[in-house]
Amino acid sequence: MVKAGLFPVNNSRFTVNGFIDWESVYLLAEQQGVVGLVAAGIEWLKVHNSGFTVPQTVALTFAGATIQIEQRNKAMNQFIAELEEKMRAADIYTLLVKGQGVAQCYERPLWRPSGDVDFLLSEDNYKKARAYLLPLSSGNKNEERYSQHLGMSIEQWYVEIHGTLRTGLATRVDRQVDAVQKDVFYGGNVRSWLNGGTQVFLPAPDEDVFLVFTHFIKHFYKEGVSLRQLCDWCRLLWTYRSELDVALQEQWLRQAGLVEEWQVFSVLAVEYLGMPVAAMPMYNHSDSCDLRKKAEKLVEFILGGYSGNKIKDTWQIAKVFPWKALHYSPSIFLNVNWLKVKEWLFNSK
Repeated sequence: MVKAGLFPVNNSRFTVNGFIDWESVYLLAEQQGVVGLVAAGIEWLKVHNSGFTVPQTVALTFAGATIQIEQRNKAMNQFIAELEEKMRAADIYTLLVKGQGVAQCYERPLWRPSGDVDFLLSEDNYKKARAYLLPLSSGNKNEERYSQHLGMSIEQWYVEIHGTLRTGLATRVDRQVDAVQKDVFYGGNVRSWLNGGTQVFLPAPDEDVFLVFTHFIKHFYKEGVSLRQLCDWCRLLWTYRSELDVALQEQWLRQAGLVEEWQVFSVLAVEYLGMPVAAMPMYNHSDSCDLRKKAEKLVEFILGGYSGNKIKDTWQIAKVFPWKALHYSPSIFLNVNWLKVKEWLFNSK
């Protein structure tokens, strides 16, 4: 169902063997953030006369949930537009990252469940945004100095400002994230989304793909990742498939040391989520046997959900990426890497 809602699929008949526990399907879709995609899949099955019938009560349940998602998204988009206008009037310039920006890559942007509002800012704009937004907020989290990250509640929304999208996984990864962000801020590599009457700026496609990927890899190793985050990455790749510089993506991934992760997740995207092969850079079909086994373990792990026990979860991750789980363990368990230590020592002098 997620496949049918995520990408154009052929008109072959859709069949399922055995009983379907629709209550479990709904709960899993909700947990993984793909209720809207399943609803779109149900609609596709109906329109294309697939031969597979979804019970009316199930279809109505998904439709009702999707209406609520739409209403929340509309309200959030209006909030983003108003906040962007206010910050510009205060001489604060931002980039919207993740969330509502990536949602515009979907066939139905309003059917993607929304999360937080995330702004990426240059150093000067981060300081100005911090000073401007804190008096408007409540329930603030402690600021993270290394990642320059501060979360706060404003009205009914949770807003996060980022001076960087560093992962904290390793020096190698974060240096490349810094380099890509420099391309965005100082190279002018941006695109825009017309949100109502407000122009909202986003990272350019190449930079956005890399930043979205490294962000969900950070979540994968440290906190847990959902199908929605993988679907965001896939839709971003699909939407800008004719514009992406594949050689540049590969160069960035090699410099960050994330080629293996990309290749395994690309198999998951193609073979489980229906991502068209032609739109997936670095998909290695000739060596897919080993990668397929790893992707299968990933799917089981992601659908099973993270336990919250770092030792247990990292052990499961190590079955797929043994060297990386070891290499990133200081960050996973102690939240440190050498770049972070170096900056701390430098700033403490």
